[in-house]
Amino acid sequence: MKVVVIGGTGLIGSKVVAKLNAHGHEAIPASPDSGVNTLTGEGLADVLVGADVVVDVSNSPSFADDDVMSFFRTSTGNLLAAEQQAGVTHHVALSIVGSERVPDSGYLRAKVAQEQLITESGIPYSLVRATQFFEFVGAIAQAATVDGVVHIAPVWFQPIAAEDVATFVARTAAGEPLEGTVEVGGPERVRFDDFIREVLADRGDVREVVTDSRARYFGAELGDEDLVPGPGATLSQTTFADWASTQVIAVQ
Repeated sequence: MKVVVIGGTGLIGSKVVAKLNAHGHEAIPASPDSGVNTLTGEGLADVLVGADVVVDVSNSPSFADDDVMSFFRTSTGNLLAAEQQAGVTHHVALSIVGSERVPDSGYLRAKVAQEQLITESGIPYSLVRATQFFEFVGAIAQAATVDGVVHIAPVWFQPIAAEDVATFVARTAAGEPLEGTVEVGGPERVRFDDFIREVLADRGDVREVVTDSRARYFGAELGDEDLVPGPGATLSQTTFADWASTQVIAVQ
């Protein structure tokens, strides 16, 4: 089976490509670096020749509200049109748990718009909504830092390893279209502020973490359960401690 992975050279995409190829599929990474640009349409027709499945794990280079909405609408629209022409029979997209619950976030509004384009396209599809990745914890803390103090809301948080997300995405791509959405998350449900506080302390980061119910995340204030999956979600088994121990080994 030929699978084209849009964003196939990134954190998740490169892992998806490797996993699919390891299981005997022909997975092709597609990105501007390989001459495939979903914003302009360049290279799409060529790379989709003979493709059975398209996996879209691409992301906007800018998180500004107008930019990210333009990216996902334009990129997804061009991609779906090219898939129609090529006869692709399964479109898989990676999205975010809770996107529809946080309409004040421009980024998450754009992800909802992307999902709507996919569900209305007529192409058989599967949407994989994931919780936040372990790999981005440092960036989250940095984005939440004001005058040297980290402001985090005391909401529930259930992060997941990128490796596990890639496993779920690859497995979905190799299967039949869901014609719906699956949610995936990590095994541990924790308070967001407590989690960030403990992680920074373990890393020797002396910044103070303040519990702030009005702290923003992707530009929006959060409800208590906006970042966690609902009942029936598929949960990974890799804990943050397990993941962190592998990162230490990798550095050494």
